[in-house]
Amino acid sequence: MKKITLYIFALLSLTTFSCQDFLDVEPTNSTDSRSTIQTESDAKVMVNGLLVQMASADLYGRNFMLYGDAKGGDLIIVSQGRGLDALYVFNHSENNNNYSGFWSAGYNRILQANNIIHSINELQEAGTELELDSYKGQALTLRALLHFDLVRLYGKTYTEDPSALGVPVVTELLEATAQPTRSTVEEVYQQILNDLQEAEQLLPKQTDNGYINYFANKAILSRVYMTMGKYEEALIAAEEIIESGLYTLYSNANWVNSWQSQYGSESIFEITLAKDQGDLGAGSLGFYYLRSQEDNALGNFTASDYFIDRLAEDEEDVRWGIFTEDELDRQAACYKYVGSIDKDGDGKENYTAVNVKVIRLSEVYLNAAESALKKSSPDAAKAAAYLNEIRKRSPNLTAATASTVSEQMILDEKSKELYGEGQRYWDMIRTNQTITFNDEHVGVALQHREKSIDRTFYKTILPIPKTELDANPALQAQQNPGY
Repeated sequence: MKKITLYIFALLSLTTFSCQDFLDVEPTNSTDSRSTIQTESDAKVMVNGLLVQMASADLYGRNFMLYGDAKGGDLIIVSQGRGLDALYVFNHSENNNNYSGFWSAGYNRILQANNIIHSINELQEAGTELELDSYKGQALTLRALLHFDLVRLYGKTYTEDPSALGVPVVTELLEATAQPTRSTVEEVYQQILNDLQEAEQLLPKQTDNGYINYFANKAILSRVYMTMGKYEEALIAAEEIIESGLYTLYSNANWVNSWQSQYGSESIFEITLAKDQGDLGAGSLGFYYLRSQEDNALGNFTASDYFIDRLAEDEEDVRWGIFTEDELDRQAACYKYVGSIDKDGDGKENYTAVNVKVIRLSEVYLNAAESALKKSSPDAAKAAAYLNEIRKRSPNLTAATASTVSEQMILDEKSKELYGEGQRYWDMIRTNQTITFNDEHVGVALQHREKSIDRTFYKTILPIPKTELDANPALQAQQNPGY
């Protein structure tokens, strides 16, 4: 039987949605795509389907978010056997713990986006009067986000070596026999920028809960530019969001409770989790953080001593409110993604009470702070001002000033604010930091990495899965070094 790779059954997942509406459109990846979208409702169904699948366990519903935290030094594993230990210990090879779901699910979602874009292009070229720009803009933005996260998983970071191999750039419908090869990191980033810049002209500037709008596009763009070391451009994108006034930061009084409901004032892009529609239950992101005594340490991950020490700089930091005691008697079990320490979220199951928060305004402020500080003509006063808007959540800490603000201060604040949101590892890698792991509490084998690593360690990028190499011989000469 032929192996299923990214090139085959690109839209098979459209037939697996739990909501019947997603079955109303005939999926295709190689036949006449005009049969796919014929009305605006069809286009919305297709975008809904893409978003639902992006919340799968292999992507933003769990594993990708955990990848960004488990490898960044802010988490620990106290005991083994919950299924994602390899993320923390870097036990990766071509055949084992290669997390091939990132590759297969990522490219299947890209191919879904391509189908939407291709179908809309054909309709528009034929002179349709349907209002389809927003749907095309969303598909382009999501395609850019997926390429961005795939190239971070499988390629060196842009500022380390843009000429290194990245991932295949896939922007067309593919035949089942297609075998694209890896583009360079620089080529992948150029396509990401092309997609984001084309999409921004098509997207609305008002809020659209659960969907991509103009400002979600800009927030992704700020992430991309920061990873590329293009801080002037990153600052422009971040400030456009801040100055729009469309979103507002949570007050200290409201920060903890903000996790109990969906679509808060900071929510720029969150993926809707509807009860009984892709709800991961005991396999959810929220469940994997349930290491509290009260919940009998159900999940796998709890906070490291290093993170606790960082948050403990202010005992009145409001963010303590989503932590409770773990099995080690530390205030370290995180309940963000179950709504609160009482697991009383917005009406869904206890373990999946909260939508997936892909981008919040707090991140945008911190991106603006770092970009202002590191651009070619640094503006330390502006950097301090943006940082202080988030640093207020530690009311007893001295405010940053133009003379005291630093990259480390901003990264520390980002760690505290975005814990559990999948950002720490990527920040450490792109800024070329040493990551030190709090292995003293860890009950798992640690022979696969040292206590401290940096981005020169070959396992900071994943291997191309063996199944993909076997199915596509053109990739076999492009495996990542060390594997």
